[in-house]
Amino acid sequence: MAGTSKSVGLLLLPDFSQLSFAAVLEPLFVANWLSGRELYRWRTLSLDGKPVRTSAGQRHPADASIRESSRFDLLLVVASFDVKRLTRDQALKGWLRRVARHGTTICSVETASEVVAAAGLLDGLPVAVHWDNLQGFAESHPQCRPVSQLYTEDGDRLTCAGVSAGADMMLSWIARDQGNALAAETAAQLMLPGWRRGDEPQPAPGMKTRQLDPLLERIVTLMEQNIEEPLSLARIARRVGISLRRMQRLFAGTIGTSPVRYYQFIRLSKAHALLQQTDLSVTEIAVSAGFGSLEHFCRIYRRQFGRRPRDDRRQSTTAPVLRRSEGRLK
Repeated sequence: MAGTSKSVGLLLLPDFSQLSFAAVLEPLFVANWLSGRELYRWRTLSLDGKPVRTSAGQRHPADASIRESSRFDLLLVVASFDVKRLTRDQALKGWLRRVARHGTTICSVETASEVVAAAGLLDGLPVAVHWDNLQGFAESHPQCRPVSQLYTEDGDRLTCAGVSAGADMMLSWIARDQGNALAAETAAQLMLPGWRRGDEPQPAPGMKTRQLDPLLERIVTLMEQNIEEPLSLARIARRVGISLRRMQRLFAGTIGTSPVRYYQFIRLSKAHALLQQTDLSVTEIAVSAGFGSLEHFCRIYRRQFGRRPRDDRRQSTTAPVLRRSEGRLK
């Protein structure tokens, strides 16, 4: 399936992940190296042609600005932190739409899907969204179908949840473009056993005990399904057929916290995501997370993060992080 050299653009958005960038670029380089031909030629782009800050604080050079070119066979848009403000960048969204009109395959890497979706280029399509951004993306882009899987391939639109999933997605794309043999050899050179299917689930954090205790899993699922209008603990206990006392012992012995605090943690997790990832008001977010009192919500939030909800509206590298694997509140 050899063909002419394909033009690849890599748009690096501020605070992008160097690891995600390497994950999508290195398979292209290795494929070129193995084949002894320039199957793919690429240019790195930035919004203004100047070096771009990475999430780790380095400055990565760019070959050109987006104003200098809009014709590619494949465009990889790479983003990680603080992308919400870029969804309002009309010049960037207009440029992406021009690229799409040329028939370019557009690939959104990690949170770049936010910008590509805001440009109207993912309407009605499945979008692989990192588990940490799934709730915020679903709220901000109801015209899309966010999925908790590694990557998606739908015609000339590709999306991936980020980092290692980017390598899987690129190897799959190389397989379709140049054949399985070259993709497999590329994977082997990268010390990978192959590439995972796009529909495989993301390795999201969670309680290891879920796999060991079906009863606990049913309780937590009920909590996760009833956030905006929380169920009483007594009702949850009745729904799973145990006493309230037994449910309290189960949480204390397995997770090390009470069911009421774990339920509150789940609700606070949603509020934290919506604050940083959407433009909903603090009041709307408090209601969506099941807090009937705005004052109560603000007090709990400040105790957990050391700042008011209204001061935590950016998902930047310096913003507070909620360790979802802990399942605990301060």
